[in-house]
Amino acid sequence: MAYDEGLAHLMRDDLSEERGITEKKMFGGLCFLLNGNMVCGVHKDGGMFRVGKPREAEALAIEGAREMDFTGRRMGGFIDVDSDLMGDDARRGQVMALALANARALPPK
Repeated sequence: MAYDEGLAHLMRDDLSEERGITEKKMFGGLCFLLNGNMVCGVHKDGGMFRVGKPREAEALAIEGAREMDFTGRRMGGFIDVDSDLMGDDARRGQVMALALANARALPPK
């Protein structure tokens, strides 16, 4: 599976204080889950975040975020982000906070 290991390292650092985080290969990349629910992931060209439909518009307003459509169909509640956003601690932190809020609101799997 092709994903950027440097970006995976950034995500691991961002999530290092979070209890219940696991990693799983999904979507052709590497995903990070909180209590079994997807938070975010990395692929070869950037990252993705599961922010949930209620937070999607807020996430899409962040520069470098776009709708996720890996399969050719839009995936509601998910956003895809470019490598520039991934490299910007402030913007990545904004999107990560939205994704963590979504995952915390879901029952553990």
